[in-house]
This record gives sequence, structure tokens and C-alpha cells, in this order.
Amino acid sequence: MWKSSRNKLIFAAAAVWLPNVFCSTGYITPASLTATAAVPENSPVPTAFFVFPTETPTPPPTNTSTPDPSLATSTPEHDPTPAPSPSPTVTDAPLSGDTPPLQYTAQSGDTLAGLASRFGVNTFEIVSSSDIPQEGLIDPGQFFLIPARFAETTSDNRLMPDSEVVYSPTTLDFDTVFYINITGGKASQYEEFINSNGKLSAAAIIQKIAIENSINPRLLVSLLEYQGNWVLGSPTTISKTDYPLGYIHTESKGLHKQLLWVVNQLSAGYYGWRDGSLTHLTFKDGRIMRIAPTLNAGTVAVQYLFSQVYTYEAWQQVIDPAAGFAALHTTLFDDPWARAAGAEPILPPTLEQPKMILPFLIGQRWAFTGGPHGAWGATGSQAAIDFAPGSTISGCASSENYVTAAAPGIVSRVGTGVVVLDLDGDGKENTGWALVYLHLKRLDSITVGMRVEKSDLLGFPSCEGGSSTGTHLHIARKYNGEWIAAGGPLPFVLGGWETVQGDGPYQGSLVRGDETIIACTCGSFETNIYRTEEDE
Repeated sequence: MWKSSRNKLIFAAAAVWLPNVFCSTGYITPASLTATAAVPENSPVPTAFFVFPTETPTPPPTNTSTPDPSLATSTPEHDPTPAPSPSPTVTDAPLSGDTPPLQYTAQSGDTLAGLASRFGVNTFEIVSSSDIPQEGLIDPGQFFLIPARFAETTSDNRLMPDSEVVYSPTTLDFDTVFYINITGGKASQYEEFINSNGKLSAAAIIQKIAIENSINPRLLVSLLEYQGNWVLGSPTTISKTDYPLGYIHTESKGLHKQLLWVVNQLSAGYYGWRDGSLTHLTFKDGRIMRIAPTLNAGTVAVQYLFSQVYTYEAWQQVIDPAAGFAALHTTLFDDPWARAAGAEPILPPTLEQPKMILPFLIGQRWAFTGGPHGAWGATGSQAAIDFAPGSTISGCASSENYVTAAAPGIVSRVGTGVVVLDLDGDGKENTGWALVYLHLKRLDSITVGMRVEKSDLLGFPSCEGGSSTGTHLHIARKYNGEWIAAGGPLPFVLGGWETVQGDGPYQGSLVRGDETIIACTCGSFETNIYRTEEDE
């Protein structure tokens, strides 16, 4: 018997004053891991890293951006890589009413609301022989019949598994430094000065941006070769030298800024597809196309990225699975779908968040100043929330309020303003649950590899590690390298307080029983929150 999403009918047709606090993590530059600074001595050759091509890879289509950097668009007054706009309002070509429904098998991360948005249907029109979760994650593999509504969409060829886009368990055997050095192209000799990090090699830059943004470094390496010819050889034009990822903008010159732009686009595509907010692609020539609703998030991430720099006609060449980007990626790193078989689904059935407490000491007064917003950068998953300590001084003032471990775990990474806790005990943040603390002035005793228990002291809230207008703590979750939306189908729950998504970034609330705290950067009395003994 087929059940509708309503599970009822058979679908017969088939007051302490606090300063304003706001953070932006788009250009955060915490210290990179020392392990990525050089090839370790006597390190084994990584497995399935590189297959030397037998012929010259197919070059990408001509980039439609201005090829001459001197003719690039003038510097805007705002962030040169703003968050992309929601999918535009367009009239999609409809199918006739007698078109049979689509057969669809659920993928990792699917939700009922997300499917309805992607397929352009009402939730009650989605039917399955099994019960359909109304709010949580749908089990991968569940079979559905969904009305077919669109006569024209993008290609439904899947180019890239999800695990090849996020910083997933498939990255465990990949050494970015080793790979870049052994290929011997321009990237192996490149260095760039990166703010407080000093001079970094191309490999160190790639690894740093990959782990911070939780994007797969293999994918970034392939993009660098496909767009700029930096990995196997050397760029042949000034534009590919200065703008190796194809985004030509006067404020995005150099590898570091190019990669920042790329991870922002990948995150926007990946997580926009996850939550259903992205349904169309807009190309450089102005053409707008509905995204094929059966695609996976990893493929949409790649499609979205290339739609930002190519016309529709050129984009079709790029996404050609036999001769485009995916073919080059397979040449460099072997079959990504074979790797994915051992790592997916990224979000397994019955996934639950471990129990967590509020990340501060009992009795200390804090304020809920930021609802769900970008985990690392403005785009992508709205995985983070913010808390600010009580203070009589505005701005980036020192605080005596301690930040604590919300759950037991292993410290897997530290940096300027950053501490990452691995909660499954293997010390790796790309497997299982991980908690990312940002704007944290950590205690000297907090080092990589140490175990902390629930409520152990980690440090103090601060402005360290990124752009911030006031002292606060930014905290986010990941699972198997994928950011988990704070107000999404697996809500961020701390001390019984469940995070609820608002109408926009930094908005939202915390709800526990009949209590509600609405996020506000004003830090008013109504935003105050305490951890109590009863919370335990």
C-alpha cells in the first residue's frame, strides 16, 4: 500500500548589558596544522592517489569571465564573494497531466520538505510504501513515487559523490603535501603570504582551506588542475596564473582567495540542495535552468560552481561525464564512486546527536546572540550558533566566563581561536561527530590528542580567529565531514535547548518545553541563558 506524506490517504494516481555581537567567518585564517607543512619522513606512498594520464586531459571550455585582469570589474564596497541569492522566481515548462510519476530512491540527507522543493510538488503528493518522516531525515534507500512536473531540467548525470565534496572519511588516506610535491607542477613551487600564517606553500593553503571549510582536498586539487593547469604543469596565460580557479576579480587574486571563493560556491551548492533552497542554476549568459531533482548534493555542488563562471553551452562541456571535469578527476584520483562505496551514506539511517550540555559553567550568565548561521563563511550550511558572556564593556573585551566541553571527546585540532573536539574517540574530525569551537581563547593545556570530559574547561570567549565585533563563542557540528544545520532535521540540542531556524541568518530561537529564547545581537535580558544542575 502506498502512503502519502500525510500517512492517511492512498495516492491512487501514484538583564546584564551585553554588547552587540556579530561574527563573520568568511576570511578566517587560523594556524594550519603543522602536519601539513611538510612531507613526513619515511611516510608510506598513499593509496590510489595518482594515475599519470596517458594523454593530455581535455582542456576546459573558454572561461567567459574577463580574461585580462586589468579589465576586471571594479572593486565593490562589500565582500567580493557574497552569499548567492536564493533560486530565482522563474516559470518552469510544465509537463502534461498524464505524465507518469518519477521513481526516486532516497539519498543521504534527504528530507520531505527538501524533496518537495526540488521536485516542485506538495509534500502530500510524495508517496511511499513505507512511513515518511515529516521532519527528520529520510532513510537512504527508501523508494518514492513523485509527480513529474518539469519538461526541461539540467542533465541528471551524477558527476561526484557527496563524500568526494565534503571532508569525509575518504580523505583519511590522502596527503595533500605529498601529492602536490610528487606531481611537480606549478603548485609544487608556489608560496603565498597569508596574513598571520606567514608564507605557506600551495599544498598547505589547499589543506588549510579544505579542513577549515570541510571540503575534500582531492576535489580542490582537481579543480586547480582543470581550471588553471597548476598541478600537472604550469598555466599558460596571465589570467590562469593570477586567477587559477577562473574567478577573475581584482580582490580575488592569488591561490588563497581563489580557493576561498571556490569553497564558498561548493558549499552554497551542496547545502542549498540539501535544504531545498537551491532549485535553479543561473549561468554567465543569463540562462536559468531547473536542476534535475534526482541529483545528489555532491553533483549539484560541482554544477553550481561551474555555472558561476561559464555560459550554459560551455557548462555543458564541463559537466560531460566522459570528457569534462569528472573525467579529469577520475584520471587524477581513480574512481571516486569506488571510494564512496566504503564511506557512504554520509548521514546514515537513524542518525542522532550525542547528548550535549550548554558549553559553559553552571550559574554563569550568557546570552543567545546568534541563531543558525554559516558554519565557516557566509554560505553553505547554517550550522553554527553564537553565545556571548555577560559584560559591562562593549567590543572585544576579556571575559572571565569559561567555555567548556559540551560532550566528552578528543581534541583533534587547535589553531588561532579554534578548538575541534572529535566525539567518537578516534581523534579525527572527518569521521563521526565533531564539535567546532571558534573565537575561543583556549587554555595552554588544551593540546591535540588530549581527552576532555563533559564540562572540562577549554578557554574563554574572545574575538580570536576571525572577524568579530564583540567577545563571543561560535559553535557548530559536523558528522563525517558534513556540516549539520543547527535548526535543520537534526536540531542542535544543548542542555535540552533545541535550536529552531529563523527567517534568516543569525535569527532563530532556543526552545525547551514552554520556554523560548529568541536570538538577538542586542544581548538583552530576554536573551539570557544559564546552565543549571537540573540541565544535567
